[in-house]
Amino acid sequence: MLSTSLAASELGMVLRRRRNVIMLAVLAAAPVIVGVALRLSSSPGGPARGLLAEVSSNGLFLGFSALILLTPFFMPLTMAVVSGDSIAGESASGTLRYLLTVPVARGRVLAVKYTSSVVFGVVAAVVVVTSGMVTGALLFPVGDVTLLSGQTIGLLETGWRGIIMAGYAALMLAGLAAIGVFISTLTEVPTTAMASTAAVPVISQILGAIPQLSGLHPWLLTDTWRAYADFLREPMMLETVNRGLLTQAAYIVIFLSLAWARLTTRDVTA
Repeated sequence: MLSTSLAASELGMVLRRRRNVIMLAVLAAAPVIVGVALRLSSSPGGPARGLLAEVSSNGLFLGFSALILLTPFFMPLTMAVVSGDSIAGESASGTLRYLLTVPVARGRVLAVKYTSSVVFGVVAAVVVVTSGMVTGALLFPVGDVTLLSGQTIGLLETGWRGIIMAGYAALMLAGLAAIGVFISTLTEVPTTAMASTAAVPVISQILGAIPQLSGLHPWLLTDTWRAYADFLREPMMLETVNRGLLTQAAYIVIFLSLAWARLTTRDVTA
């Protein structure tokens, strides 16, 4: 009962914290800015590439495009802030000592912190897709969507695929959340944990852009982050997606284990 209360309290705190609300608002505003820019462009189809080129003919593509645009930096940045602050923030404010003196196992505290970060990632992904689709529907024509493989799907199927893509984005962020929580157990300075976590996907993407390191690419955190196009085919191509899920699962297991080892041996009474 106590752990359930702790989980509800932590999740409410994460979703209500002003900083996090502002980050969600920025994520929601980004697709609006992109949509307005495309709408005001004198030749919307000219400079656009990929899915952005389809937005002017079907506004629902803005939801898909927004995920692709925000996945490399902005969405990981929000996750870095939330997960990096999870333990280090409590330590800096002095509440971690109290939290670990109540009859709740440290492993449960870690699970609550990690789960709250993952839920924030889910909310962030849903906000991006929803904002993109709503904005696209208001600014551009909306109708049946022609997939990259040539087939046409209706609005209901389009919405369902948007939900799937948002879920995939959230799962990709779950690996980063595990890294952030682990780093958060190593320091009492939240900004250090946030910055260090934010640097991880940046470094991963830099390494992924170096051809000489192609053997390392499948193991990089961000290698399969933008496999969204595979969901826009019929049938959906899941080879890269499944590899991405396995990669993230490996990162989650490894870094949550390290975080558990660190937190369970950490002296917070000193």
